[in-house]
Amino acid sequence: MAVNVAERSAMARALELATRGPRGANPQVGAVILSPEGAILAEGWHHGAGTPHAEVDALSKLAPGAARGATAVVTLEPCNHTGRTGPCAVALIEAGVARVVYALDDPGAVSGGGAERLRAAGVDEEAGEQAAAAHTLIDGWLTAQRLGRPHVTVKWAQSLDGRAAAADGTSQWITGPAARADVHRRRAAADAIAVGTGTVLADDPALTARDGDALLPHQPIPVIIGARATPSDAAVHRHPHPPLFFDTHDLHAVLADLHARGIQSLFVEGGPTLASAFVAAGLADRVLTYIAPVLLGGDRLALTDIGVASIDHARRLVVDEWVPLGPDLLAIAHPADDADPQTEGAR
Repeated sequence: MAVNVAERSAMARALELATRGPRGANPQVGAVILSPEGAILAEGWHHGAGTPHAEVDALSKLAPGAARGATAVVTLEPCNHTGRTGPCAVALIEAGVARVVYALDDPGAVSGGGAERLRAAGVDEEAGEQAAAAHTLIDGWLTAQRLGRPHVTVKWAQSLDGRAAAADGTSQWITGPAARADVHRRRAAADAIAVGTGTVLADDPALTARDGDALLPHQPIPVIIGARATPSDAAVHRHPHPPLFFDTHDLHAVLADLHARGIQSLFVEGGPTLASAFVAAGLADRVLTYIAPVLLGGDRLALTDIGVASIDHARRLVVDEWVPLGPDLLAIAHPADDADPQTEGAR
């Protein structure tokens, strides 16, 4: 049975509701309950660990029996396990819901299987509606569940000819104000932000997320990777969060440590050596490339060696979106060999 117009609109609303929930150990999830005629009966979202999941939050706003024959539209497959709360699949069945439309499957060994449980109870279900948007919303959590490490976004800014800096090493500013503001918004959406010690020594970045001179409400934890010492008066020491230092080139070990600390998303910002290392290690889940319409020439490339010896071994990307930012252009891409986000999910 195809998704209808009311269900499609309800999914867009559920995705919006999901953003009201906190980022953290649990995914942001939204839910909308529709009457058989397609009218909205109730809305809900996950308010945080230990609170009712989005479906149950929505059902709680209805009188007993009011959801009988209704459709539940939810951004993630209803869970099928008992943790601090009960299984959402069971709650929907007991409420008499006739149909469930959800965006992402839950492959969790413990939490998965909600759709199968719904089907066994005679509830119609439909998966994949607006899956890409739902995946983007909780990609950090999904990667943490699937791979046991944070979701890694590697960002760099470059000239049209692929340079990160001029011959004398200057790089501020290749891109314009709109692109820089976009970077700060994306920093604020990450749990942590990483640079190499070379960038700390060369640029002394603050690694904060700002709107002009004002700090944004959420600040990523600064992560410094490399063997060289960071000066005691470096700007990163004035960050709202104490920086984490990793005297190692083992990126897998760094990510494992960050995962153990509950960090689910890492924004890798600089410089070319560190960005190239993440790409070469196959650890870049998303690439953000800000392209400025300038030419610099020289050998200050935005990426260095990423382990590509011939065109046959090129690291292919799929561009998800091209975003104009004033005179600049942002390419948002993911590795071409990644699984289709519409088939991924977790809870």
